[in-house]
Parts: sequence; structure tokens; C-alpha cells
Amino acid sequence: MSLAVRWTRLLMVVSAAGFAGAAYAIRATMDGPIEQYSGAALSGAIVYTIVIFISPLISPLPAGSAAIAYCWFIEFAQLTPVPAALSQRSWLARQLLGAQFDLIDVAWYPVGVISLVAAHWLVRARTHSRTDPTPTLTS
Repeated sequence: MSLAVRWTRLLMVVSAAGFAGAAYAIRATMDGPIEQYSGAALSGAIVYTIVIFISPLISPLPAGSAAIAYCWFIEFAQLTPVPAALSQRSWLARQLLGAQFDLIDVAWYPVGVISLVAAHWLVRARTHSRTDPTPTLTS
């Protein structure tokens, strides 16, 4: 495993912890739409970091697509009774699966993911421009 992959994975763990900490801090200090919307956006961001942790060399667009698809899958699964039943029994299940469907969350997951896709794309573009200099024509 390369050093870049190790650093990327470490950065994703730190990022996920930071996003989770921010979500819990907002939940503890605020109430209402800011709490709800930021929670969904930060959940999407956490899922994005998990995707990058699992596959550090993945491109930004496929990583973002996978993160949003997973978030939507979990949200739409809440239309069934399974997540609610599991959430009643376990705090961890409630954090991972939620308890009830909310259409607003479907719109806010991409907000958290798209900003990270853009940042990931910029970092990759900058890294590739440093390691792959464009050849110049000489006469």
C-alpha cells in the first residue's frame, strides 16, 4: 500500500470524525431546519469519506455518485418498517439507518457530497498538474 493511499485513508477517518462531531454539535445546540438540513448534508459527507476510505484511488464523480446513491438507498429503505424497528432497539442502528423517511433529506444529501466532489476534483487536478507536467514544444 502506497504512502499516498495511507495518508488518504487517514485523512478520510479524520474528516469523517470531524463531520460527525459537527453534526452532533449542531444537534446539541440548535433546533429546527438548520439541525435537520445540516444533519443530512453532513451524513452525505461522511458517506463520501467512507467511499474514499474504501477506494482511495476512485475518481470524484464515481465516488460522489456512490455516496449519494447509498444515502438515497438508506433514506428510501425507511419507507419500510425495518429501519424503524432496528432503530428502536439500537442507538447505532438509529444513527446508521434513521427511523423515518424524509423527502427533504433526499435533497440535502447531495449538498454535503457535491462540495466534497468539487474539493476532491480540485486536489486531484492540482496533484496531477504537479506530477505530470505538460510537454512543451521546442524548436
